[in-house]
Amino acid sequence: SVTALVENGLVREVELAEGGEDDLTRYSAEERREHIIFRKLVALVPELTSATATGDYLDTVASVSIQHGMDGARADDTKGLKEPMIDWITPMGGQLNPAIKRNKKAERGFQHDVTGALLCPVELQEFQVKVGLRIGELTVAADSWPRFMYRDNAYDPENPWKGLLRGKLLVTAFKHIFTSPTSVDDGSRATRAGNARIHGMTSVTPGSIAYVATQVRFALSSAEVFSRSDTAMNSAGFYDVLLELLTDEEDKEEIDALFAWWNRQVFPNSSAVQARVPTATSALARIRAARAARRATQ
Repeated sequence: SVTALVENGLVREVELAEGGEDDLTRYSAEERREHIIFRKLVALVPELTSATATGDYLDTVASVSIQHGMDGARADDTKGLKEPMIDWITPMGGQLNPAIKRNKKAERGFQHDVTGALLCPVELQEFQVKVGLRIGELTVAADSWPRFMYRDNAYDPENPWKGLLRGKLLVTAFKHIFTSPTSVDDGSRATRAGNARIHGMTSVTPGSIAYVATQVRFALSSAEVFSRSDTAMNSAGFYDVLLELLTDEEDKEEIDALFAWWNRQVFPNSSAVQARVPTATSALARIRAARAARRATQ
C-alpha cells in the first residue's frame, strides 16, 4: 500500500542520514526500487516527511487522496487507450479481419489473430497463441514479454535486450497519455498541454515506461476491468517485474541507452536530449573553434 511505502521510506531515510551517505546499495533490489518511488512521491507531497505526518495522516492523505488520484488517472488512461488502440493496430489503408469494435474488449486478446500476435509471449510461436492461449491451456506469466514490446515485434533470444521496449505501439501510447493525444500524429505540434507538460516532466522514468507498457498490454487484451485481482492478465505483476528490470543496477548500461532512446522519441526538445554541440556554422561554433585554435598555438 501507499502507506506502507511511505512508512518504510521514512525509516530508510533515517538510516541513510545516520550512515552519513546516500548509499542505497545496502538495501535489496526491491527495497531500492521502492525507495526510488518513495522519493518521487515525497517530491509531489513534501508534507509526507513532516514530523506531523502521523499514522492517521498517512492513512488519510497517502492511502485515500493519493491512491484515489492514482486510480482516477489510471482509469482515465485505460479508457483513453481503448478506442484509439484499434486505429493504431489497423494496417494503414486497410482493415482488421474480422473487424474489432473500438468500444468493445471481448473481441480482442487471444480471440483475435492481430491482438493475439501482439500479446504473444516472445518465447512462444504464434501458432501456440491460436491453440494453447486461446483455449486457455496455456497462461501468460508476468515475466513473459509480449511481442509488441520489441521493435518491429522481433525478439532475439541471443540478445533479449535488443529492441526491448522500443515497440512503436509503446511510443504511440506514451505520447497519447503523457504528451497529449494530438502529439501522436505530429509530436512537434501538440494542440493541447499533456500530462508531461503540466507536471514539468521532461524525461522518461522507469515507472512511466512500465506504466505505459502495462496499459498497452491491457488495451490489447479482452479483459474488461483493470484490476489487481485479475489473475488472467496479472497487470500488477507485469508492472512490478518490468519496473524491477528498469531499476536494476546490473543492467545500467542497457537501461541508460534505453532511456536516451525514449527521450529522443517523446521529449526531443528537452535539455535532457539536446546535444551540447552547436550548429556547425553558428557563431557559437566559430567562437569555440577559434578558442581551440588559440589553445593549440600556446
